Formats: sequence, structure tokens, C-alpha cells
Amino acid sequence: MSLTAPLVLGIESSCDETGVGIVRGTELLVNAVASSMEEHVRFGGVIPEIASRAHLDAFVPTLSAALKDAGVSLDEIDAIAVTSGPGLSGALMVGVSAAKALALATGKPLYAINHLVAHVGVGILDGGELPENLGALLVSGGHTEILQVNSLTDDVRLLGATIDDAAGEAYDKVARLLGLGYPGGPVIDRIAKEGNPKAIRFPRGLTLPKFIGTAEEPGKHRHDFSFSGLKTAVARCVEQYQKRGEEVPVADIAAGFQEAVVDVITSKAVRACQEHGLTNLMLGGGVAANSRLRELLAARCASAGITLRVPPRNLCTDNGAMVAALGAQLVAGGVNPTGLKFSTDSGQPVSLVSLVA
Repeated sequence: MSLTAPLVLGIESSCDETGVGIVRGTELLVNAVASSMEEHVRFGGVIPEIASRAHLDAFVPTLSAALKDAGVSLDEIDAIAVTSGPGLSGALMVGVSAAKALALATGKPLYAINHLVAHVGVGILDGGELPENLGALLVSGGHTEILQVNSLTDDVRLLGATIDDAAGEAYDKVARLLGLGYPGGPVIDRIAKEGNPKAIRFPRGLTLPKFIGTAEEPGKHRHDFSFSGLKTAVARCVEQYQKRGEEVPVADIAAGFQEAVVDVITSKAVRACQEHGLTNLMLGGGVAANSRLRELLAARCASAGITLRVPPRNLCTDNGAMVAALGAQLVAGGVNPTGLKFSTDSGQPVSLVSLVA
């Protein structure tokens, strides 16, 4: 096995994307993704059982396509990496079972890795080595978290997280309230451009002094997020217009809602970086595609002297390339493989970058 440029196969199945990526060191060879999103549209959100069955159907074709496009065989692979958590239990089991079967059949070392840390690891595929003093802001349908990355392979710390809905989840729920369909993120981002973000001011969760505190005496939720109250405020707003028999100003509500989300996310992320000496910040997760989030975060990072790094959009969403990228770093760093005797962990903390044997 080459320790300088290991050839790693990555498998991702934590939610509704079946991802298979192949990476050689820091070079991306292929990133194959099969999404079951269309199967969840009529339900207005991801249905775990449907996602799990979709992974079963999609895995072999996606793996075959990835190997073919990369021009490599399983025999040439140095190691296999798979998402062991966090994520949907049933969906994770499909990917982990497939990875174990491949590892057993080929004799390749297997690494069970953290889905969230993999979102950070994908940065090596877009710019090479990660910088020091690095923070990460992960915003998706299932997660909204601020991380401190001291070492990608063995020292990642959680600085703040949502205590209820994730940002992407709030987008989906608000889109449903406004009759915009699923997924909510792209359509709200688009319609918000037609509205006035100042027309209706929605609450900013966990921003009162009792939650924030000070740098010297931080409050319990200084770097945490909450979007459930915001979602409720939007629901009440819509109800009021409907009760009065007035037309619901969808564009203005979308713009005001989005501004409330990105205002809190960006301000808390920048403050967390400043207080922990993080001069570099990486943005990841599906909501990283949001135009207003990118715009405001870039402006606030620039004002604070923080260098912002955003991977290409196809690498921000869940994919196998990010799993392979982190796996390659673990192999190159001499980290022992996990082996076959591990279970999925739907709540795997970021401190567990990879599961031990």
C-alpha cells in the first residue's frame, strides 16, 4: 500500500444520496452519486425506509460506474472508507454492510469514518492541504454545526450546534407552509430574491444576552442555533394573512425567513472563529449552495479577517468523494483501520473521526 498517495474507495449512505468516490491521495478520480430525492418529494421530506431501499437498489450500479469511470479495479484499491455515522440508521446500515462485504471479499483495510468530519476532509480535493487554525461551518438538512479542526485525522471539536431543527430542515418546513414544495432550500433562495428581507422581521434564535453571555462568561448557547421558533413564527405569520383574507406575501416571507437564518448562522460562526483563534473557515453541507448564505458569510469573514473556503457545490452535498478523501488522510497518517467488528452510530460525535478497531 502506498502511504504517500493511497487509492481509497469511499462509500456514503447516511441520508438520501448513495455516493461512491475514488481518491488517490488528494486527487479526485471520480465522484458518483445516485439520489433518491425524487422518491421523497410527495412526502415533503426524507422517509428513512424509502431511502434505505433506494440505497440497496443504487449501490451496485453506482459502484460499477465509479470504478469504470476511474479506470481502476477493486484489486487496485488500497483501502475502503465508509460513513458509519451520524445519519439515518437504516441508510447507514446499507452502506456499512456493503463496505464490509467488499472489505471481506477483497482483503482491503476498512475505515469507519465520521460523516461530518468528511465534509471538512473534502477540502483537500479543492486546494490540497488544509490550513492551520481552521474552523468549519456545516449547514445541511440534518446538521448545523461549527467545528474547530485542530487535526483532521484525530482532533476535531464541536463548538456549536443546533438544539432543534437544522437549517435545511427549517427551509423544508417553511417551504411547505408557503406551498413551495420539497426540497425547500433552492426554491426559497430563488423566491427570496424577489422579496424584501426587511418587510417582515422574524426572530433570531438564541441571540438574547441570556443565551449569548460574554467572551469571558459565555452563555450556555453562545455558539448554538435554534430554528424551531423561527419556523413557528413563519407559520403564525401565514395564518394571520389567511385569517384576514389577504394574499400571503410569499416572496417577502421567504426573504425575511432566509435573512433570519443566515444572519444568525454567519454571525455565530464568525464570533466562534474569533474567540477560538480560527483564521480560516470552511463552509460545507447542502445549504452551502444558498446564495445569500455565501454572500453574507463572505462579507462578514472579510470584515473579521477570516479566510473563507467553499468547495465546489457538488462536493458540499453528501457524496462518496468526501468519505474517500478523509479515508486517504487516515491511511496516509498511519491511522489503524477499523476492521469489520463495528456498528453504525446514528449519533456519532465529531470527536470520533474514525471508529477504532
